[in-house]
Amino acid sequence: MTESLIFIIPIFMFCLFGGIVFLVIYFNKKNIILRKLSKFKSKRISQFRTNELTKVSGKVMQVQEPFVMPFSKRKCVAYIFEIREKIKSGKNSRWNTLVKKEDVQDFFIEKDGELVMVKPSQETSNYSSYMVRDKQVSSGTFNDPTPEFLKLLDAFGIESENWFGFNKTLEYTERIIEIGEIITVGGIAKWKTLKEPIGGYTYSKIAALESTVNQKIIITDHPKAIQPVKRRL
Repeated sequence: MTESLIFIIPIFMFCLFGGIVFLVIYFNKKNIILRKLSKFKSKRISQFRTNELTKVSGKVMQVQEPFVMPFSKRKCVAYIFEIREKIKSGKNSRWNTLVKKEDVQDFFIEKDGELVMVKPSQETSNYSSYMVRDKQVSSGTFNDPTPEFLKLLDAFGIESENWFGFNKTLEYTERIIEIGEIITVGGIAKWKTLKEPIGGYTYSKIAALESTVNQKIIITDHPKAIQPVKRRL
């Protein structure tokens, strides 16, 4: 091996590793959502312009009876929860998903006393979302499941112990858009005439953020997406 190759190979390997790390970070779901939202204009709700790509950060309010999470019992308008088991095979291990559930419903965003209507739909896949993982509970060989975790596992017919009586390595994770949480939503701005009055809301029209064939509604509770609206002087 020539002397030049001795230096070139480590540099090449370092660049290759760095490139892989960059691609993994750049294309993870959180960063994709944040990049998409950076293209939206942040506006006060009263300043929404029809058909403009717009985003707003505000408090989540329910339209209908909210979902209730099976473990934390928190009320929300969107969720993803999973129960996974760690499977070992020799020196290797992998996570096997036992249960995964996801759903979303209509909701309002409230900001400075004004409302925005948001209508995401899982059936039509008219939205993209990133929700921060904000609840996790687990069990393992030296970590007995709590009574609450056992109750959850029983509800889904999952045994907490293996054939030898040892605890399985199990994990429950929960990501939700909670009632009262501050989130950011982006979409196509519209103004809708109200067919029925909304309690506490005195206007005949309401702002909405909608999707189109080429533009999905973007929803996230990541704090980096929250930006203050610049006030006009």
